[in-house]
Amino acid sequence: MTRVYRSLVTNVCKEMSCYSDFPFQEDYPNYMSHEKFWNYLREFAEHFDLLKYIRFKTTVCSVTQRPDFSETGQWDVVTETNGKQDRAVFDAVMVCTGHFLSPNLPLESFPGIHKFQGQILHSQEYRIPDPFQDKRVLVVGLGNTGGDIAVELSQRAAQVVLSTRTGTWVISRSSSGGYPFNMMNTRRWYNLIARVLPSRFLSWNQERQMNKILNHENYGLTITKGTKKKFIVNDELPFCILCGKVAVKTSVKDFTETSVIFEDGTVETNIDVVIFATGYRFSFPFLEEPLKSLCTNKVILYKQVFPPNLERTTLAIIGLIGLTGSILAGTELQARWATRVFKGLCTIPPSQKLMAEATKKEQLIKRGVIKDTSKDKLNFISYLDELAACIGSKPNIPFLFITDPRLAWEVFFGPCTPYQYRLVGPGKWSGARNAILTQWDRTIKPLKTRIVTNSPEPASLSRYLKAWGPPVLLASLLLIYKYSLFLKLVQYKLQGRISPYLRLWHAPRIHELANWSAV
Repeated sequence: MTRVYRSLVTNVCKEMSCYSDFPFQEDYPNYMSHEKFWNYLREFAEHFDLLKYIRFKTTVCSVTQRPDFSETGQWDVVTETNGKQDRAVFDAVMVCTGHFLSPNLPLESFPGIHKFQGQILHSQEYRIPDPFQDKRVLVVGLGNTGGDIAVELSQRAAQVVLSTRTGTWVISRSSSGGYPFNMMNTRRWYNLIARVLPSRFLSWNQERQMNKILNHENYGLTITKGTKKKFIVNDELPFCILCGKVAVKTSVKDFTETSVIFEDGTVETNIDVVIFATGYRFSFPFLEEPLKSLCTNKVILYKQVFPPNLERTTLAIIGLIGLTGSILAGTELQARWATRVFKGLCTIPPSQKLMAEATKKEQLIKRGVIKDTSKDKLNFISYLDELAACIGSKPNIPFLFITDPRLAWEVFFGPCTPYQYRLVGPGKWSGARNAILTQWDRTIKPLKTRIVTNSPEPASLSRYLKAWGPPVLLASLLLIYKYSLFLKLVQYKLQGRISPYLRLWHAPRIHELANWSAV
């Protein structure tokens, strides 16, 4: 029933990828198989009684504006179920097909591919490694899927060759102490520091830390100069490369009947199968032009959700984003915001202004004044905060430190879990506070399958000092630095207003204080 390979495991941990008002069960593993995740979706749908609203095995054929759209904002929607078409009128439409709709198989970009006599398939067609027993397999593309498939095939195939144009940074699901990587690195105080420190320093430090764990140059994974940073989550790829089960190569230059020639001149012979892990294309075949083109142009979608040309804001594009964190958390906030816009509870700028801004942005990109970031992944915390601010559900950290210091500590210094966007505002959930304070309990629970009765209790003070000492110190330094700048500004502004006589009267005292300070 799914299009994913059987061994697929999530690469975002459960506490960071759940719906904001429905935590995973505590005994669910932190990273789970797609069957477990499917169970969670079913539990969510049943808990909120959503199944009665879902029409399964139904294809959307067309979504068009009604003749009176400018007054009503309504849409004509034609669907097909078991060969029978149905037409209905809807007040609003949310397109939630996301990125992974149609496989991208760019065969025309690979010279000689039509001469190749072996098997060719897209990664979407891959399920299990058994059919590739003792075969020599080339995997083209090193994203999360390409890395996973190469690793799994290496257990059955005679040899796996992994071709990448750009290289990638490889990160593990577990971080220091064995805790989930996402929970240790997706934090508000990290995000604050990243916005203050120079980007070059941050990149240098990040690369330095990752190369300490795995020297990417030695493994043939280094990012090609001039290309954008790319990360994949894979715990086993370095081991497979180290054992020779996977060989990393540059991009493909040419194919022959049975061989592959790479850009560096090397050749791999007797290739039996080529698997293209080259991603997907997104499209909206059920929409009409020009709306179809506008919706596929992420540059001009307002906050990645609303097309700018509609007189009535009753169409939203949900999930057409890439995030540095959980896509599920991002799409949930998009949907929460969109429904409030549909109801008139939130407003967005008029279409004329949005179109003018979108056109100007496109022109600046064409002229090279600004970069086209539409293909980059958005910062998880910054984007979710932006949407939450539109809704009114963004947590007020300074206010929390005054009213609920324990919760504020977890929100600011702990992992930025989706529950944070249910603390205040529309859709506030009474269980959000407890979910945040118990998130580590649910993280540790599935690991405690072996109870050691005589194990000593960890020193709580030492643990907290190690965990929270550095962030508190850095936050304090930032505050002191900003306070010193403020004092200098006040001193500069007041200096011109002080009477020369007063300055003369104070001069000996200032000189005396300076000498005392030196001592």
